[in-house]
Amino acid sequence: MSVEGSKRAIIAALLANAGIALAKFVGFLITGSSSMLAEAVHSVADTSNQGLLLLGQQRAEKKADRLHPFGYGRSRYFYSFVVALVLFSLGSLFAIYEGIHKIQHAHDHDLESPLVAVIILGLAICLEGYSFTTAYRESKPLKGKASWWRFIRNSRSPELPVVLLEDSGALIGLALALAGVGLTMLTGDAVWDGIGTLAIGVLLGVIATVLIVEMKSLLIGEGATEDEEQALLTALAAAGVDRVIHMKTQYLGPEELLVAAKIAIPAGADAITVAHTIDAAEVRVRSAVPQARVIYLEPDIDRGTGN
Repeated sequence: MSVEGSKRAIIAALLANAGIALAKFVGFLITGSSSMLAEAVHSVADTSNQGLLLLGQQRAEKKADRLHPFGYGRSRYFYSFVVALVLFSLGSLFAIYEGIHKIQHAHDHDLESPLVAVIILGLAICLEGYSFTTAYRESKPLKGKASWWRFIRNSRSPELPVVLLEDSGALIGLALALAGVGLTMLTGDAVWDGIGTLAIGVLLGVIATVLIVEMKSLLIGEGATEDEEQALLTALAAAGVDRVIHMKTQYLGPEELLVAAKIAIPAGADAITVAHTIDAAEVRVRSAVPQARVIYLEPDIDRGTGN
């Protein structure tokens, strides 16, 4: 996973969302559309989130110290988890509240200059599309043949899945806002604007919940993927190693995998042979899974007990 690739996607999203937020606030002041206000707050939340993701990457670069001997790689997971909380609290809950309020008082809030809202939403769709395209382009090589849902579930690098989900939600949210404003223009009933706002809030809540679940799992500590685990076992169980008795893995950060394994060495092997066997196994492991940067191998005599 290229940190530079994820950083490009984050910066593109940050610049796009900052411009979109400003345009939406102007649109809200002109039109009084609650959908536009909800989308403006959504864009502010997204802009803040991209800043948090960049901060997480910067904090993760701190060198290991006595208190954190494995480094600060999980800072990226922590700040991505905060992003999900911000999206839920600032984006989803506000939009739901605003939507319910607008539906209850639809006749007290007539939409002014709705065409302005349509133009701004169209511009926002173009800018958000640019951000989404950047994240899509950076993610596609990493996704491989897997589905996009599997990529989001299995990725150990948090930023691109976060940006992809945020941008997808933003594009759908803009379509909902456009639908709410458009139906209000056609019917003259502002309740549609409130319904669009409520739908945006529910959408953001769903996306935030998915992100919270995924980032919580990464923050607690996830092991190697199934494909990586199979590659590790194959690399370990080669020349000089009878079998892998057991193995445990955990991602210390998006690009740093801890591998701890007990390997069975042929009975009668002397200390020099054992040392060479372990060194060769480490080379094979790093070649098979480059993220495996911290490796602890415990040699043992194969007694056939599995312990």
